[in-house]
Amino acid sequence: MTDRPSVLYVCVHNAGRSQMAAAYTSHLSGGAVEVRSAGSAPADSINPAVAAAMAEDGIDISAATPKVLTTEAVQSSDVCITMGCGDVCPVFPGKRYLDWSLDDPAGQGVEAVRPIRDEIRRRVEGLLAELGVQPV
Repeated sequence: MTDRPSVLYVCVHNAGRSQMAAAYTSHLSGGAVEVRSAGSAPADSINPAVAAAMAEDGIDISAATPKVLTTEAVQSSDVCITMGCGDVCPVFPGKRYLDWSLDDPAGQGVEAVRPIRDEIRRRVEGLLAELGVQPV
């Protein structure tokens, strides 16, 4: 058992938005938040433009792998944040659910990914403040 807040980020392919959000949450919280990410239809690998955009901000996600969304991941998380995956996320009482409407970086180049990355970072910083976690 842990007393750290836990967050699950869900997008369709778990290759872009949710991976960026998870990486920022881990990085900015310094481990104070337990982080998960998953996809309703996971891709085979991380979007290379997303990995390049995150590397520009000093975060290496090149070794991350897309994971399938499981009921257990939702049950184990305090906050579940969906990013354009519709209603596939199971709903359990006592969980906090948010939907972040963000452009999909799939098929986009680094130029198009940068503003999505920056918006995700801004939202993660806001979430950390709501959770009472001071960014490092």
